[in-house]
Formats: sequence, C-alpha cells, structure tokens
Amino acid sequence: MSGSAAIDPATTLGPVSLVAGDVDRLTAFYETAIGLRVIAREGDVVTLGAGALALVELVGDPAAPPRPPRTTGLFHLALLVPTRADLARAIHRVTQTGWSFTGASDHLVSEALYLDDPEGNGIEIYRDRPRAEWRYDGGALRMGTAALDLHGVLAEVAAPDPGERVAPGTTVGHVHLQVADLAAAEAFYCGALGFDVTVRGYPGALFVSAGGYHHHLGLNTWAGAGAPAPPPGCRGLRRFTILLPEHGALAAAVERLRAAGLEPVADGSEVTVADPSGNVVTLATRAA
Repeated sequence: MSGSAAIDPATTLGPVSLVAGDVDRLTAFYETAIGLRVIAREGDVVTLGAGALALVELVGDPAAPPRPPRTTGLFHLALLVPTRADLARAIHRVTQTGWSFTGASDHLVSEALYLDDPEGNGIEIYRDRPRAEWRYDGGALRMGTAALDLHGVLAEVAAPDPGERVAPGTTVGHVHLQVADLAAAEAFYCGALGFDVTVRGYPGALFVSAGGYHHHLGLNTWAGAGAPAPPPGCRGLRRFTILLPEHGALAAAVERLRAAGLEPVADGSEVTVADPSGNVVTLATRAA
C-alpha cells in the first residue's frame, strides 16, 4: 500500500448500481439467468439480491444511451458464490435460460465464469479456493488464467430446478473497473483509500484488496491508456459500494480522502466520491 494508513481489513463490497435502458428486461435477466431475487422496486429502481442482501441495483432510464466503446467504467461486477456446487448451479441456470458464457477460467485462487447482461455489462460468477490453497512467490500472490475444469465443476451437482435462486451467502466479491491511468488509480485506491496492491503482473492491470483477499478491485487500462469517461447518464455503471465494518473505519477512510485533496460528499450515512477516471464510489458501513 502506498499511503499513510491501510483501509480496515474487514472491508468488503456492497451493491453495484447500474443505469438500465430497459429496466424490465434487465430485471428479468438477473432474476432468471443469474438467479437473484427482487428485494424492492420503487418506480424504475429495482434492487435484486441473494435472500435479503442487496447485490445489484438497476436504475431505469429509457433515454440513457449505450456507453461508448473505449471509455472508462465497469469491466465486470463479480458475484462470489459460497461453494463449487453453487458454481455448477450457475452454469446450469445460465444455459437453461438460453444465455451463453463469454469465458470460463481457473485463476488459481478462484474458479470463474463470465458473461454479459443484455445491455453489455460484464458479470463474473466465481467461487474462491480456500486461502490455505493460495500460493505466493516471494510474498506476491500467484494468480493466473487457465482453462476451467468444467467437467469437474459440473460433476458437483445435478441440474437444479428451473427458477432456483442463488445460494444464501452470495456476495459482491469484487468489482473490475476500466480506468484511464493505472498510476492515478493506484494513488486513489491505495494511496488515499488505503487498499493494498496484491498483483501487478497482468499487463495493463492492477489488483488491490483489503485484509489479504486476492482482490476486491481490479483496475485495467484495456480500453486504452487515457480513455475518457463516458458521457453522464449513459447505461452501465452508476456507482459501486465499498462497505466498511463500522463508522470509525468509514470516518478514517473519509479523512484519508480529504488529506489527499479529494472532496467526498456525505449523503446521510453514506459518502460518495469519484475516482480519477470518473467511476463513482460510495462508502458506507455494514451497520448502516
């Protein structure tokens, strides 16, 4: 970490908010193909999650244009499922509903599936290997990309009943962002917020976390170094949430942001700030 103090090691991620051009279509997708449940709906704002835990918020705006290519924003949101059997259920659920995966990888620390929602937002569904199985080289965490053992995953469980929801305990495990500049992103997420760098070895990418996790945030310049932010109001990422364990940890994070010359905006129990690439971050507490 390149800053004066680390973010609380118990920090996790909360809901990801997306602007949806067709909120009904996206809601149906996240219910049927992903297996989330509608927790609340107020007008064109739909909250979906696992049980009572909110994971994805859809904010409908039929006038919202698509996000232009080669701009900053969401690369993917990543849903962490509790077990390998739950990963198998995700494969069955997606294929039973007629959707296709864009990738399937073994990252050494995790096994992951990739797909896009109907408006092009990237989604990862993954399960972690136990931390005891993670490997390090000179203190650096080993992550990689190899072919996923699909047969081994599918052998974990028979096809689930149509309509079966994601398992309780599913969370937003990480968010992967497209940024304009890795050094500026590191200065913000590590220098100001206090995350630790876990992996630097991927070309054009950086992975950072709290508490020794493999990554809570992926940051890449694969849309091009210096990529512009999309115009305001486009479809795609509206904001994502970083959850601190308690109010003292939130206050400390806010003070670090202010010390870095940033101006986070308070809204009730939440604080919002934009990163150097225009990605909007909300800081909140799990107790809020």
